[in-house]
Amino acid sequence: MPDTAPTVSVIMANYNGGAFVEAAIRSVLAQTLPELELLFADDLSTDASLSVARRLAAEDARVIPVEAPANGGPAAARNRALERARGRWIAVVDSDDLIHPDRLRRLVEAAEKGDADIVADDLMIFGEGREPEFLFRGDLAAGPVRITAERFVRSNRLYGREPALGYCKPVIRAAALKGVRYDESLRIAEDFDLLARLLIGGAKMLTLPEPLYFYRKHPGSISHRLSESTIAAIVRNDAALRERAAARPEVIGALDERLRSLRDAEAFDALVEALKRRRPAEAVRIALRRPAAAALLRLPILARLNRLFARKARPAGGPRDLVLLSRQRVVGATNGSSAYLLSIAEALGARGWRVRFVGPSPKAFGRWPVLKLKPETAAFAEVRIRGSVRLGSWVVAADPRVAWRAGLTVLEAVLAKLKLKRAGWVKPAPYAVAEPATRADLLFTARHAAGARAVLADYAFLTALIPYALAPEAPSAVVMHDLFSSRAEQFARAGASDSVAAITADEEYRLLGQAGAVVAIQPHEAEAVRAAAGVPVIVAPMAARPVAAAQAGENGRLLFVGSNTAPNVVGLQWFFHEVWPRVRAARPGAVLEVAGNVNRAVGDAPEGVRLLGLVDDLDALYASAGVVVSPLITGSGLKIKLVEAMAKGKAIVATTVTAQGVEAEIEGAVFGDDDPAAFAAEIARLLDDPAARAARGEAALERARRHFSAEACYAGLLDWFEPAPASTPVVKPASVPPRAATPEAARAVAG
Repeated sequence: MPDTAPTVSVIMANYNGGAFVEAAIRSVLAQTLPELELLFADDLSTDASLSVARRLAAEDARVIPVEAPANGGPAAARNRALERARGRWIAVVDSDDLIHPDRLRRLVEAAEKGDADIVADDLMIFGEGREPEFLFRGDLAAGPVRITAERFVRSNRLYGREPALGYCKPVIRAAALKGVRYDESLRIAEDFDLLARLLIGGAKMLTLPEPLYFYRKHPGSISHRLSESTIAAIVRNDAALRERAAARPEVIGALDERLRSLRDAEAFDALVEALKRRRPAEAVRIALRRPAAAALLRLPILARLNRLFARKARPAGGPRDLVLLSRQRVVGATNGSSAYLLSIAEALGARGWRVRFVGPSPKAFGRWPVLKLKPETAAFAEVRIRGSVRLGSWVVAADPRVAWRAGLTVLEAVLAKLKLKRAGWVKPAPYAVAEPATRADLLFTARHAAGARAVLADYAFLTALIPYALAPEAPSAVVMHDLFSSRAEQFARAGASDSVAAITADEEYRLLGQAGAVVAIQPHEAEAVRAAAGVPVIVAPMAARPVAAAQAGENGRLLFVGSNTAPNVVGLQWFFHEVWPRVRAARPGAVLEVAGNVNRAVGDAPEGVRLLGLVDDLDALYASAGVVVSPLITGSGLKIKLVEAMAKGKAIVATTVTAQGVEAEIEGAVFGDDDPAAFAAEIARLLDDPAARAARGEAALERARRHFSAEACYAGLLDWFEPAPASTPVVKPASVPPRAATPEAARAVAG
């Protein structure tokens, strides 16, 4: 270890961690806060878990095995780790659990801003054959909460209704632990005891509603099993807590409630044992002596009913099960980003993957209550969107408010057509991909992405959801589409604003770095991400299906295809104001057809412009168009409409922004200029020259075949998702070089 003290010392007690220990360690090493050490306190395990820790320590010096002379229980193991801890903060992580890659950064930041000595987050409780669930409810799930000693103790009544905060795995200020250690006589509830003593002594505790700790329940877990001996140890410990809290009557009251619950639990245990041994008289005596214990008999009955009627946990996916996490409204190839995703899904399917689309947010519906899935969505083996019902090819929003907003939107559109004052009833739908994830989004992801063998996130904003697939061994990647942090400056230069997402470069790179690899559509952006995000970057341009021959189209006809996104809207407005008047002056009969829902933002179109809206089949439009224009002056990333037009064998006139990142691939095949006069002059020249259009189209088609076939575009991405050999880890430790994409993969670039 370097001489500089780490920010966080993670202590991980382990006894026979077995199949889970490597994933637990790697989830710590993958933290976005790299200044940490992991003290792996083995409690004389009889399995190979200590060997796993030693192997990982050889890979990463931050892993420090701490061995034991004898088996002393989790409290003794943690104390051994605490004696060697050097961090300003101490984090407790169990060897069969997982943590979110951004957990330590966020908890330490919250504790330091909130002047807390102890900070704890919600638990995502999961396990084989059980539905994932959260621990926190009520105010704990709504926002940050200050926890008093009284509330902490009261929450830990056995069989109480409040979430038991003793289950939390806290991050603790090291200074607060001076002279304080775990009670080694406790084999269960040792976490509760330590935190209770700290709080009674004046420490300040803060809880956060974000479920960043993944708490695994399995047959080997001990924290949810009570026995007569463990209850007796907890009862003995109660006396020590009372002595510390002697001057705190409110805490003593809470301890009284907890002690009663412990006595009830003891009696309940005896009652159940009497019933099992068919001693009804003894069971009746216990019930009469302690009626509260008899009342607890409802718990196993309710548990059985819950198991009977509970939602069945999703079975583990097959060996080729890949989950695509997206907040987009992907109903078909209706816009560039959707077309790109569908193209990737099709390529993955051809490689044998079963691609499942999981939409964790109902905001994908926007203001319309139904989505009609087009035939191309058959690339997805399954489509699940939170808050929806699937009826054949239709996906219907279950929330009636969506339909209500749709009705108001239609009414406002009618008023606008009638030139009446707009009512302003409906606010613009948010840009769903950049919306913060809700707790419901995270739970939906955990329930429906479970069992994935690979995970692909759609946009940087979705990487925070990847851990909720609860598949730490699965390779993951993020399709970044655009480098959003660069857009604000571009839009400002164009005199416009970007309404999609305000994000700094540091924030964006941190989000991208939470995936195993980043999928960039062009090398220019790949270089920036590779330098800053610290993960492999795979360049995967949009693949196209080239037509058989160039299509010169008809004289005088132009085509623009685009969705209602800010770069398209800004670019089209620039074209209308700066270029179109010049084209019409040179060719008065020229006609521009605009296909796609970009027309929603256009308003009144200039003379000679036809707003077609959404078009089911663009092939006929492309075939008849003489020139395809792409007048983008802002944005980056996707070149989908450019590649699509090239694959149709069209003559294309574009700006340099359109060509950004693929300049070498399209050189000599696409005219590019940002000067309005030159842009218009080239259009006018081509409109009356079929031979020139055919020659330009043939050049574009040749480039599309060479550079933008599915094999050329997606080889690196497909190779990334192939399962690694069993001995090769697929979760990247922060301190070692990331796994590189295969050098043979065409157009793949690894950091």
